[in-house]
Amino acid sequence: MEETPKNDSGKSVAMPKVAGGGLSTPVWAGIAVACAVVGILIGKFLLGGASGGGLVGKTKVSESELNSAMATYTYAGATNTISIRDVITSSSSLDSAKNEDGTYNVPSADGALSVARSAIIEKEAEKRGLAVTDDEVTAYAKEMIGSDDIESIASSYGMDADTAKKLIKQSAMMKKLRDDVVSSDAGEAPTAPTTPADDQKQTPTAEYAQYIIKLAGDEWDSANNTWKSADGPYATALASFTVSNDAATYEAAQAAYYVAYQDYSTKQSAVSTEWTNFVNGLLSNATINLSTLTA
Repeated sequence: MEETPKNDSGKSVAMPKVAGGGLSTPVWAGIAVACAVVGILIGKFLLGGASGGGLVGKTKVSESELNSAMATYTYAGATNTISIRDVITSSSSLDSAKNEDGTYNVPSADGALSVARSAIIEKEAEKRGLAVTDDEVTAYAKEMIGSDDIESIASSYGMDADTAKKLIKQSAMMKKLRDDVVSSDAGEAPTAPTTPADDQKQTPTAEYAQYIIKLAGDEWDSANNTWKSADGPYATALASFTVSNDAATYEAAQAAYYVAYQDYSTKQSAVSTEWTNFVNGLLSNATINLSTLTA
């Protein structure tokens, strides 16, 4: 079993799957609230009290009640209403949410908060003149889900195509906003070295040597076929391995990958922090009043 890499604090570093492994599960939940790409948003609304409307204590509603207000939020001087329909269709279709008796379960308060949060972020993007084209929606869906067939995606997740496209477009818009406001740059995540057969893991090859040298960049002295300094992050991590311009083992390449991914993870954390702080700043100016106490 391969050892999980650690960061400077001794904590395990989450590693991506090796090339060819693909995503273990679709990222639909993240796309629905734009978390898969933009990071978890901690935004703290100024919560008002429950409005005391007819939804208090209710767990189910009829079809005629779907447009009932579940929450209202005030942002930038305007008050907006979030209906039960809005919350349900933010993650599924009405058909798939309908109970056998024709009623609908009242969504949780968290669902209303997510809808309000996403709407506020989207309003900020529009305020900055950002927009997402149909081609960008298609490209984003293919990148994040592995398919640009909106009909098929919608069917897989129990919603109609218009709702699926709306959610993907919303997530793509939020990514564009993040790219616009975040100055930190994590760069591209490193790709793991190709895994050889078990009996070849200690066989030095030029392929793994070049993989390491590319990751190490200025740390490697190609002219002298050695490390420029013994105390650089790559030189330190690979001190127990023999590396040259022409040969290195898979295990050495894997050690270099851990260094590269730890560096990427640290930079990505800075990106997430900057984005979260920005979003929290937006949400701190909003007030939301819930019309239901359903947990």
